Amino acid sequence: RLNRVLRACIDLGDENPIVSAHDLGAGGDCNALPEIVYPAGARIELRAIPVGDASLSVLEIWGNESQERNAILIRPADVAVIERIAAREKTPLAVVGEVTGDGQLSLHDSADGSTPVDLPLEPVLGKVAPKDLELSTVPEVQAPLSLDGITLDETLERVLRLPSVASKSYLTRKVDRCVTGHVAQQQCVGPNQLPLSDYAAYGQSLFGHSGVALSLGEQPIKGLVDPAAMARMAVAEALLNLAGAKITRLPDIRCSANWMWAAKLPGEGARLRQAALAMSELMITLGIAVDGGKDSLSMAVTGIGTETVKAPGQLVISAYAPMPDVRVKVTPDLKTPGNALILIDLSGGQARLGGSALAQVWQQLGDQTPDVEDAEALGQAFTVIQELVATRRVVSVHDRSDGGLITAAAEMAFAGNTGLELDLDLDPSLVPLAALFAEELGVVLETEDAAATLAALRAASVPAKVIGRVGAPGGQVVVRLGGDVVIDRPMTDLRAVWEDTSTRIDRLQADPESVDEEHRATRDLVTAPDWQLTYSPVAQNPNPSPAARPRVAVLRDQGSNGDRELAAAFHAAGFEAWDVTMTDLLEHRISLDYFRGLAFPGGFSYGDVLDAGKGWAGIIRGQLAGQFHAFYRRPDTFSLGVCNGAQLMALLGWAPDPAVPGVRRPRFIRNRSGRFECRLATVEVAPSPSIFLRGMAGSRLGVWVAHGEGRLHLPDGAVDPALVPLRFADPDGKPTERYPFNPNGSPGGATALTSPDGRHLAMMPHPERMANQLWQWPWLPPDWRDLPASPWLRMFQNAYDWCESASFEDREIL
Repeated sequence: RLNRVLRACIDLGDENPIVSAHDLGAGGDCNALPEIVYPAGARIELRAIPVGDASLSVLEIWGNESQERNAILIRPADVAVIERIAAREKTPLAVVGEVTGDGQLSLHDSADGSTPVDLPLEPVLGKVAPKDLELSTVPEVQAPLSLDGITLDETLERVLRLPSVASKSYLTRKVDRCVTGHVAQQQCVGPNQLPLSDYAAYGQSLFGHSGVALSLGEQPIKGLVDPAAMARMAVAEALLNLAGAKITRLPDIRCSANWMWAAKLPGEGARLRQAALAMSELMITLGIAVDGGKDSLSMAVTGIGTETVKAPGQLVISAYAPMPDVRVKVTPDLKTPGNALILIDLSGGQARLGGSALAQVWQQLGDQTPDVEDAEALGQAFTVIQELVATRRVVSVHDRSDGGLITAAAEMAFAGNTGLELDLDLDPSLVPLAALFAEELGVVLETEDAAATLAALRAASVPAKVIGRVGAPGGQVVVRLGGDVVIDRPMTDLRAVWEDTSTRIDRLQADPESVDEEHRATRDLVTAPDWQLTYSPVAQNPNPSPAARPRVAVLRDQGSNGDRELAAAFHAAGFEAWDVTMTDLLEHRISLDYFRGLAFPGGFSYGDVLDAGKGWAGIIRGQLAGQFHAFYRRPDTFSLGVCNGAQLMALLGWAPDPAVPGVRRPRFIRNRSGRFECRLATVEVAPSPSIFLRGMAGSRLGVWVAHGEGRLHLPDGAVDPALVPLRFADPDGKPTERYPFNPNGSPGGATALTSPDGRHLAMMPHPERMANQLWQWPWLPPDWRDLPASPWLRMFQNAYDWCESASFEDREIL
């Protein structure tokens, strides 16, 4: 709600009433309010600050750090504007004071007439006296690694299970990775969507191709050996992670630098300074910059007795840069058997293991850690990889910063469902473990033309060589060192090891039976989803004149979050989409009589605290029942509910039909897994009367699901199969109840309901998040990548065609 108020103000352009805004976080009101009025000063009324408990003390109110609040400056003449916006969004708004211009901050308490705070701002926020710090180093001697008795097979299994290396599926499945529809690259890649993406990409518009790429770099364990090397490697990791997404140019990269350090402990302040200088020097050489960040410099606590527990000093680099076209990118999953694999080695042939995953799994640290040996070579490597991506010379890119070369290559095979063959030279000065597990700067590329790719790299003076090739689908991972086979294991076995840690964690946070069912169902899965189209997608309808566009109301309430992508899909199909809130209807600013279509978007109306959609449905049934009933019964109208909107439609009885006497309404309840599920699922379109799905029957499509309560519950038994137009399908293309292919456990795989006349459709998946652009799809079959439009746009085009072709009596529009 807060975001919507700020966005609505910004959308006013030159009429934006907000002069300045400041989020409330650390320090709460007593930090944000003084900062936003500095240096002018202000008089604040303590009792005007909204609180939920009148017994709170002055200190508790003034220092309250509750999030999801914002302090804003508004000119007095514009207060009424933002009050109207806040009321429309059901967002609490309070005027708590006024700027005085005297440089003084006064906090008045009307409860007793006192002034708890009354001080000049300049000494607090302005000319603060500089603080002298005396930093001293504490000599540390690290022992070299001992590799005696350590076997390659056991090391590989331990590294693949290490949480920093292992699968992060237990994290990615439970968060909404597709909301807004702007997501061009989220955490998961490949046909089976494994969490291995090196970067994120976000489209700026649902109607264009430009966007932003983002990546992360962090190497905290290496900082225990050498803080300066850690800082340089964090920057380098962020850079190489970004290499697979074609940005404008290297100097356009900006970074957020987040420091976490126990800086006050002996020796730690000096180590922090070493890291900060190293980061600065490397960024200057590369021509990139930090434009923000956050410091947490008290990362230590006193434990039992006098023991001090401290976190490793850490720098997290978040890099971001413009992308002219979010479609120009490659992901780490291997694509085609027989393609060559090339290693770019920026270490100068070194293989240092200090601070590596190998060292960690054997409870060691080491005394020599990887470092950036040549900053200019790093920048040149980034630039040439970008050129190879842009010219489509390479089809996969993955860096080796976590787990070394063998881990990077194996991860690429896991995501691509392929085998792998590596044939590596063995430097006599290196032990085999170092050659495979050293986390030196390096990138693995997959290419269809090894000669041309090597020529481009060598022309840029970037050291590179062919190290192997992509194996057969579902094949072996074979590694040769100096001609000797040192690893020969099924890819699926190693992938199961890599997934094991995630599975164990997942069993602690979701229904264990569902987690085990997923493990059994996907352990040996090496096929891509079996999608098929029974129609030919076409680009958006020619734009009709504004007067000819059918009007559709995208109705939202407190907690809705999928309205803009839903409106965009209708717009692309030829509709005039209106943003309508429940307060608009309740306060009679507009009527449903004005619209042909009504769309209920996804989200969490009223936090779904009573039940999914129940709060929203209660308001409609209680205060707007007549208007909604009239709209539903009009023969010239249609409605679509997605996710939270589908839950609402089920509670209203709009789908399948409210008029069946003695039959309790179907509804959507908690997923069988016991948690929120966000996945790319497969659905099959069944024959039905739905106007939205005309001509689509028999198709199987990928679609995003993102819900916690999507399991169809039928209190009085089965529903007419003809009114179930969408069902989840398994890898064989058959309707299924198996988890995770059916992520919520609905009987028969049912995931949508339609009214008997086809005008009203309630569906749990999110086609609107994949309807405008092909780049919205997290994965596409190779033969779908040149389609002229997204297959899901057809749904909205069908609704437009129905509006254009249906014949109704003319009626007065209110």
